[in-house]
Amino acid sequence: MKHFLMNRKKMISQQPSTFAEMTANYWSISLDQVLKELNASVEGLQANDASARLSKYGLNTIRVKQQNSIGRIMLNQIKSPLVLILIFAAIISGIVGEWVDALIVLVVVAGSTILGFSQEYSASVAIDKLRKQVTIKSNILRDGKSTILPSENVVPGDVVLLSAGSLIPADGIVLEANDFFVNQAVLTGETFPVEKKPGIVSENASLAERTNCVFMGTNVRSGIARVFIVQTGKETIFGQVAERLVSTPPETEFEHGLHEFGTLLTQIMMVMVISILALNFFMNKPFFDSLLFALALAVGISPELLPAITSITLSHGAKKMNEHGVIVRRLNAIEDFGNMDVLCTDKTGTLTEGVVHLDNALDIFGNSSKDVLRYAMINAHFQTGLDNPLDEAIQQAAQDAGIDIQDEQKISEIPYDFVRKSLSIVAENKQRQRFLITKGAMDRILPACESVQFGSDTIPLDAATRDSIEKKFGDWSEEGFRVLGLAIKEVEKQTDSYTYKDEHAMTLIGFLLFLDPPKTDVEQTIEELKKRNVQIKIITGDNAKVAKHVANHLHIPVQNIITGSDLNKQNDQVLWHLAESATIFAEMDPNQKERIIHALRKTGHVVGYMGDGINDAPALRSADIGISVDTAVDVAKDAADFVLLRKDLSILQKGIDEGRKTYANTLKYILTTISANFGNMISMAGISVYLPFLPLLASQILLNNFLSDFPGLTIASDNVDYEMIEKPNHWNTRFIRNYMILFGLTSSIFDFLTFGVLLFFFHAQPDEFRTGWFIESLLTELVIALVVRTRRPFFHSRPGNLLLASSLFFIGLTLVIPYIPFLKIFRFVPLPIPLLMALIGLTMVYVLATESVKKLFFTKIAKQ
Repeated sequence: MKHFLMNRKKMISQQPSTFAEMTANYWSISLDQVLKELNASVEGLQANDASARLSKYGLNTIRVKQQNSIGRIMLNQIKSPLVLILIFAAIISGIVGEWVDALIVLVVVAGSTILGFSQEYSASVAIDKLRKQVTIKSNILRDGKSTILPSENVVPGDVVLLSAGSLIPADGIVLEANDFFVNQAVLTGETFPVEKKPGIVSENASLAERTNCVFMGTNVRSGIARVFIVQTGKETIFGQVAERLVSTPPETEFEHGLHEFGTLLTQIMMVMVISILALNFFMNKPFFDSLLFALALAVGISPELLPAITSITLSHGAKKMNEHGVIVRRLNAIEDFGNMDVLCTDKTGTLTEGVVHLDNALDIFGNSSKDVLRYAMINAHFQTGLDNPLDEAIQQAAQDAGIDIQDEQKISEIPYDFVRKSLSIVAENKQRQRFLITKGAMDRILPACESVQFGSDTIPLDAATRDSIEKKFGDWSEEGFRVLGLAIKEVEKQTDSYTYKDEHAMTLIGFLLFLDPPKTDVEQTIEELKKRNVQIKIITGDNAKVAKHVANHLHIPVQNIITGSDLNKQNDQVLWHLAESATIFAEMDPNQKERIIHALRKTGHVVGYMGDGINDAPALRSADIGISVDTAVDVAKDAADFVLLRKDLSILQKGIDEGRKTYANTLKYILTTISANFGNMISMAGISVYLPFLPLLASQILLNNFLSDFPGLTIASDNVDYEMIEKPNHWNTRFIRNYMILFGLTSSIFDFLTFGVLLFFFHAQPDEFRTGWFIESLLTELVIALVVRTRRPFFHSRPGNLLLASSLFFIGLTLVIPYIPFLKIFRFVPLPIPLLMALIGLTMVYVLATESVKKLFFTKIAKQ
């Protein structure tokens, strides 16, 4: 990053000779000159002008890489080394005159490729549609009015209004700012937010030194500002270095497991291909036939449609989640969603109704006070920062009480931030008196006060009064009220802006009591999550007593409570142990929330975090699964993997179930494929040493594999047994390896029984042997899918309609394949009815044997 900052000037010189070049040093020239270059004003654009500029400059987006294009998905299907080798071998066969075999191989490979492509492409299109449901928007001045529009519609010359939680949509210069702090670590690596304000800086200023500029991809930490947009899309700083800034998302547990599985299969395939080639060479069998046979075996053992199956199951899971109100922003996080075993959430809106109302405005004595409510109304009405339900509740209560503040005039604002935990408004009344009115958390307001108001009198805040106030605060908190303090201070007129430094020597005038009752139905949802082995931990900025009240009301066991001050005293190693046992984390700031998430992950948990505020963004990014809501601030939605259409734990429960179903169905395909394929391929490799001819032609192996893949593509919609979703399921390569070996050997035993029946009972000739073996191997692979898809006895677990129907169809097709005239190109021959019945009988016995082996296998697993 330092290298990038040092070479920024060089990068600018390499920009195309366009409008961007004319304004390349906009931070160092006067605002009038920038406005002239852009033919714009500080009042924003007219809608028709903005539309014309959008056509000229394009959407305000950065295309780092093209996703989901037809060509890219098709390339993913054919770039498999095995597929490429098969195509190469087929071409060589054609060159030496084996045109029929070469053509058959190419046709089957093309069929598998098209099948995988069609399914993966349709899944990709469906996911794109779902993602578009969550768009980041900006507050833009158009036609002189504040308008909420998608951020991609921002154009050079626009004026954008920013507040805490806003994602900055493009590069621009600050016109007005009030305690405006921006987190730009993504570009500069700065640890702390930096203050931005109007002005001019040196032409050679680095990004970190351009205090008058904001940049795409950064976000507003606190304060408010008006910003004039100069550069959009690829012309922004972010756009110029996007390839370096957009990092690959961390690999999920499931993705890591797939890579391990792929490595295992690759090793097996390499050994198999080399061994078979060597054996057939010493046995003087045709080289190209042996090569195609070996390669076809390698393809046969590999679940080559696994990428397509994974995309299909993830897409199906995403669509089912969407039906329940969950929008998936990062597809590969679905399995982690299902594997989540700790859910960290705020209480507001998830555990509580989320409809906050002002229960009362009280004076120092604890009596209802219209004066307190009036000052609170002034503060809430004039604040222009982040919209919040507390201010809405104050305004509603004041309106209901008939309070009028038309004589008040706003002079200045000191926006809310998460360190001060307070918000101030400077207002002037008709007597020309100016008052600083501050509301905020009691632990911040009380230390800023040196006096209290008793009726019309003001007296010093002594120790006894402080103790009395803190006792009232504690009692109200234990009753479930969220309590804010309200303080005022008369201030002098001044030309400079008022700042947080003016929030001292104030007079405490009263309290605001808010009530957000627990949801009536959330207790049942918490119980359902508990049944699914998901712990609930409350992480909130509210005080511990309020959080404990909610937890007790919902019967959430409170084992331990950690406050923000407690957390600051502990190092990370101690926190690992504390986080494991604690149920409630109260009075937390954003960095502390992030520390808690890290601690829980360090102890081996798969952690989900649910939040919707700017203070939740660090924790959302740190969690395995970041969950936000559609009404959240932009920076929270941008950090989340999943967005809920409403803030409801019951939606999460359904999402977890769908995540676990997606994981289970993907694993079913793998277990089904390796349990049958591995045994069949090992059997063919073994018998090929004994037979004077190849047990199956390469084209027959590929056709077998192609036909067995059709039911596999329907596995995404398969039913999932409850025991597969009642607890998190983690990838286990050792389990898969043992499963493959045990069920593969079981399959091989019946394969050799089939060989014996074909050779010694029916004295099958090469084409008859291959036809009989093709039917038996395909039948066993089709029926085994219905057995190994469940840990229950297969007749106690109903398959999904598509899986059952497709399996029965292809079982029937398998039995008639030798009698279909045009398939004689594969050298199939009709079989005698007794031989066909014998093969069906062997398949039925194989099903019963596999069922017994399955019971023993999972009984042993359960005891471990």
